[in-house]
Amino acid sequence: MASSHDAFRLTAQGAAVAEARRRVRARLREWGIDGELSDDAGLIVSELFTNALRYSDSEKIACAVRLCDGVVRIEVAEQGRGLTVPQPRLAGTDEEGGRGLLLVSALSKAWGVTLGEGGRGRVVWAELGPAGDHQ
Repeated sequence: MASSHDAFRLTAQGAAVAEARRRVRARLREWGIDGELSDDAGLIVSELFTNALRYSDSEKIACAVRLCDGVVRIEVAEQGRGLTVPQPRLAGTDEEGGRGLLLVSALSKAWGVTLGEGGRGRVVWAELGPAGDHQ
């Protein structure tokens, strides 16, 4: 099966979250992916971009989206290093944040973290399969 790929970089500011979500969902629509899988991909991109904004000292945040054999892979790369490796945590009921990676884990088949190019920054990735094909 043919694969498709797209990548873009955005300035690390709050408006980047919505723009990244819009771009990924638009690209998936062009590739014939819509519905639940597109919704899940949009939510994952939002969570990963938000984390990159909050926990890195990046000026730009990069995003890549690939479709290969029915699997959508999303990668969000930041330029700076945070103090800890991204990992899901249990947020208190009164906390507004802290659930993003739990959500990413629940919606994706797999996810992880790798070092960015040249060992600077991190790339957080998630893979999604056809609707209903989560962990």
